[in-house]
Amino acid sequence: MIKMRKELWFGFTIMAMIALPVLFLTPWTSMTNGHLGLLMLALVVVAIMLGFPTAFTLMGMGVLFAWFFYRSTSNPDMAIDHVLNLMVQRAYGVMSNDVLIAVPLFVFMGYLVERAALIEKLFKSLHLAMARVPGSLAVATIVTCAIFATATGIVGAVVTLMGLLAMPAMLKAGYKTEIAAGAVTAGGCLGILIPPSVLLIVYGATAGVSVVQLYAGAFFPGIMLAGLYVGYVIIMALIKPDWMPALPESERRVELPAYAQTLAGRGRNALLGLAGALRGVPGVAKSTAAGQFIVALLPALAVAAVLALTYSAVTAPLKDADTTGLVETGNIASADVPAESAGGLQEPPPESTGLQEPPPAGGTGLQEPPAEGTDKPAAAGSTAAAPAEPEKAAAEPVTAAEQPAEPRPAPAWFWGMLGGAVLLLAVLYALWTWQRFEVFKMLLSSFFPLAVLILAVLGSIVFGLATPTEAAAVGAFGGFLLAGAYRFVAHYRGNPGIAAVGSTTRELGVIIKESSFLTAKTSAMVCWLFVGSAIFSAAFALLGGQEIIEKWVLSLGLTPIQFLILAQLIIFILGWPLEWTEIIVIFMPIFIPLLPKFGIDPLFFGLLVALNLQTAFLSPPVAMAAFYLKGVAPPHVTLNQIFLGMIPFMGIQIIALILLYMFPGIGMWLPEVLYR
Repeated sequence: MIKMRKELWFGFTIMAMIALPVLFLTPWTSMTNGHLGLLMLALVVVAIMLGFPTAFTLMGMGVLFAWFFYRSTSNPDMAIDHVLNLMVQRAYGVMSNDVLIAVPLFVFMGYLVERAALIEKLFKSLHLAMARVPGSLAVATIVTCAIFATATGIVGAVVTLMGLLAMPAMLKAGYKTEIAAGAVTAGGCLGILIPPSVLLIVYGATAGVSVVQLYAGAFFPGIMLAGLYVGYVIIMALIKPDWMPALPESERRVELPAYAQTLAGRGRNALLGLAGALRGVPGVAKSTAAGQFIVALLPALAVAAVLALTYSAVTAPLKDADTTGLVETGNIASADVPAESAGGLQEPPPESTGLQEPPPAGGTGLQEPPAEGTDKPAAAGSTAAAPAEPEKAAAEPVTAAEQPAEPRPAPAWFWGMLGGAVLLLAVLYALWTWQRFEVFKMLLSSFFPLAVLILAVLGSIVFGLATPTEAAAVGAFGGFLLAGAYRFVAHYRGNPGIAAVGSTTRELGVIIKESSFLTAKTSAMVCWLFVGSAIFSAAFALLGGQEIIEKWVLSLGLTPIQFLILAQLIIFILGWPLEWTEIIVIFMPIFIPLLPKFGIDPLFFGLLVALNLQTAFLSPPVAMAAFYLKGVAPPHVTLNQIFLGMIPFMGIQIIALILLYMFPGIGMWLPEVLYR
């Protein structure tokens, strides 16, 4: 009861901080439409904090205040008709938004993967592989969450699953409760940032930013944040070893199969033992040794394939396209078209856009100088030189086909990468005992199918092979196959034969039914939020609230740096009482129009927002991750302990936000390389 009172006092304090300034600063006797817009914004926040449904609160407030606007500016009798037309138009705009189709498909994929029964095996194999790392269980928890986040953007599912698997294991091993809770909640929230994040889809649809570029941009910040979490855990395990005791030797060992026990008596190295078994060892079939030897060579084969592809890419000869015909056609066109219309295919001059600097005298300053020997200057307006170029080309015809292409020499960095790869493989195989080989096979069986699904979905999106919607459909089908395959294997081991097929079919039907229901529930929430947000934003714009905020922000004379700090500080504070969905749909339409005023890329701003909104799940009192974990944690784990465990990880998120701001290339490098 005391905890509940503390939470209520906190909530009422936040509401008072919003309501009191509105109550005393609003000019009630001379209200304008702009003041009505600000009043609507404050009332929406207070109503949501009181527990009213977000989507319908936005919709109701938007309809009510839009009616006030139409009643004061047009025929009062037509106000209701205008409001209804506004509702229909905004709802239809949301329905026709193709980007939102990816939301139910990605959510469906996530629920199917969650029920594929591979997360437990993945966590077990990871903590065995990292058994000698300080804080191995917590590190394995964060790494498992990061991997699982790339297959599902559902935060609640990841926190709940890891709370059932990792939390009891860490507490049993003697881990401090706060560290265990912090690792589960912080790792589980990585799905907010790491693609395929639903948050990025919602932000892209709200801000009009490419979801593909958002996914590419969020990849490295997500890895950076997970790396910072792991680094913090390892450092704390070294400083406070009693907080995270090392696993006993009995829990680090893996039971060896019969063939491995036979070969282990002949030597500790698995690769050499399997190579020797190919010549014949009593008690070990040659087919078994050959199959296991191929499995042992998989890391070397994978590295060799990557190096071969890289070598072919960096040594491929540069091919110059034969543009003789295009040159002649262009020159003929230049001769026929008057000089004043020669630039008809060029972009309009900068002064027509209002967003670019006027070009300096003698050129735009944004184009590269033409290569020597090309006819670009002639095409730009020198029509006198046009007839001479075809004669020169005819007199000395040179085509790319007549010059044999020679491969380029491999750059120095490739040979360094080759040497490093060979060294790592040598160390790996030198240390590859039979225990490590069995752990590798566990990782292979649990992570490889999931890795294929992740590469198929994210790879096709990032490299432009498919749209997010198409990739999400492929991912949903892959999740269905993955769930079916893992369930079949589990049943077949216990009951080989046709009975395993029947059991798998029945269980898969239940999985699809539950996943479909949860997907419909989540997707309906997101879509209704978009409808409510669209109506609310329209009413807010009609009342002039956006204009008042813009004038106020611009009157402060902020620099772009100061504006970014102010915006992220507001979002950070809003993350305490509100969830990320509410912040995106309510406040992003307010911030986005201000970005061009300060020359800020909406893509970079979206990455900062996504990283910042991690705090919405880790900041009390509305830290949803804490409540997800509390629902599955042992009874003696209190909510206060979970909150205390989350605070250091929330500080790490702030550090990651500062790093991304100071080094924008962390998020912008990959989109610029792939798409710009």
